[in-house]
Amino acid sequence: MTTSRSSSTSDSLPPLGATAQAASTDDHTTDLAIDLVPGYDPHAASGECVFDEQAARHALDFFSSCLTHVKGELAGQPFILEPWQEGIIANVFGWKRPDGTRRYREVFIYVGRKNGKTLIAGAICLYMLFCDGEPGAEIYCAAAERDQAALAFDVAKQMVLNEPVLAGACGIYAKSIAIEQAGSCFKAISADANTKHGYNSHCVVIDELHAQRTPELVDVLVTSTGARRQPLIIYITTADYDRPSICNDRYDYACKVRDGVIDDPSFLPVIYEANRDDDWRDPDVWKKANPNLGVSISEEYLKRECRRAVDSPAYENTFKRLHLNIRTEQDVRWLSLAKWDTCGGAFDAESLANQPCWAGLDLGSTSDLTSLCLLFPIGGVDKAEDGNDDDSDAEVEGYRALWWFWVPRENAEVRERRDRVPYLTWANQDYIELTPGDETDYRHIRKRVNEVGEQYQILEVAADRLFQGAQLCQDLADDGFEVVPFGQGFLSMAAPTQEFERLVNRGVLHHGDNPVVRWMASNVSVKIDPAGNMKPDKSRSAEKIDGIVAAIMALGRAIGREAVPHKSVYETRGILWIG
Repeated sequence: MTTSRSSSTSDSLPPLGATAQAASTDDHTTDLAIDLVPGYDPHAASGECVFDEQAARHALDFFSSCLTHVKGELAGQPFILEPWQEGIIANVFGWKRPDGTRRYREVFIYVGRKNGKTLIAGAICLYMLFCDGEPGAEIYCAAAERDQAALAFDVAKQMVLNEPVLAGACGIYAKSIAIEQAGSCFKAISADANTKHGYNSHCVVIDELHAQRTPELVDVLVTSTGARRQPLIIYITTADYDRPSICNDRYDYACKVRDGVIDDPSFLPVIYEANRDDDWRDPDVWKKANPNLGVSISEEYLKRECRRAVDSPAYENTFKRLHLNIRTEQDVRWLSLAKWDTCGGAFDAESLANQPCWAGLDLGSTSDLTSLCLLFPIGGVDKAEDGNDDDSDAEVEGYRALWWFWVPRENAEVRERRDRVPYLTWANQDYIELTPGDETDYRHIRKRVNEVGEQYQILEVAADRLFQGAQLCQDLADDGFEVVPFGQGFLSMAAPTQEFERLVNRGVLHHGDNPVVRWMASNVSVKIDPAGNMKPDKSRSAEKIDGIVAAIMALGRAIGREAVPHKSVYETRGILWIG
């Protein structure tokens, strides 16, 4: 154990700025650094927040004035941030709310292996301990395993030992660094710790989030920040396997914030990844996921790893996941939001009055979302206008789509708080209709579908085959709608799913920029069977996809029954029910 004199403030630290300016070779000014986060505009959702350049510079200077590298050929040299790291630090510590507290409360850093994640994790913890001015600050570096958690702590501990002024301002122990007079401490903890409760966290850095087997530790630490005025939670990770996980949940949320699907000015998404369609053997592609290429990771190393992946197909996915941040299994985002957005642009829904269309009705549980989609063919009647199968009908060039969504109000309020999805905002904008209570009001939905039916010429209503006996479907049939059972297996869903993707890629599925459907489009994952057929997979999708499923069912009726996919093994042998 090493102990030394304690201090309650950062007054005894070396003057920040001089050392940094002498050591730095970077020519980015602080205000330019905040624009270095890829694909993200920090100004777009800033609201009343302002950028405090002095605060950002103080943090940047701390790294190079007070911290050093601890391993390899750079050991003992000042920790000069690379431009991509400056972008993170300047944003995190520079942006302020009107009350002077930090804008960002959560940061998601998604980067390939060997890009200095552990080093920056330990360094951020030290800044929060020594310079943030929080009384009784509790700083934690957390990881799934004890050894992983100890890595960042040990790096930070060595940084402190390398700087006499830091070492003199704290007590350095085997498993903690403490500023005793201020009651502040920095510790490493893991998911296998004996106790995970009783924390009052000011800063939490979760290293290698993808390794967390359950969300328990993350949830405990995140909720432990509730009493702090300006807490900071930082997730640092490489890509996870494609599976339901806390890492993939946070990644999906980060993508939505970055892409403007969700407006969350307190969340900073820092995502470095290659695209699925990129040539993973191309060194230029490697740069996308490795911003520290040439610094902490060499191109020669990646070349060796790539050659190994080429020679051993079993290693290909490992190379893609660890070094390119590519999720390598099936539960990846299906639709490109860039291509989805090319289908946007408002159109006059009233001009579609009395026009023939096909409907898809996706019924959730009694407390969940219900979706109705109408598809109106463009450039041909597509067997709609005269209701026959005459091949002389003009070819359809695309579709215009209208959606209606219903959700119980209490359910919407809970989901908005829990999942940070703006149900109530969308309701105020008339994209969602809230029904009273906490259960689906099928009587209200029946009434609204009939009102829609009076305005548009609905030829058929496709509904989940499992719900064909549900009272709502029976009521709609009694009201005069032709309700058609629509299976959710590969046999029924594959052809319209493929056609839906084709329409989006061609830019001819005109969705009118509906934000609810855009959110759902960003959620969809697909399942692929051995024959190559695909269908939306609700169980693997990140969040709600009901509006997309409703549209695919409507499209299935629109394109006719002749578009039958290859037989799926799951369709031909039936379903085995267990339990």
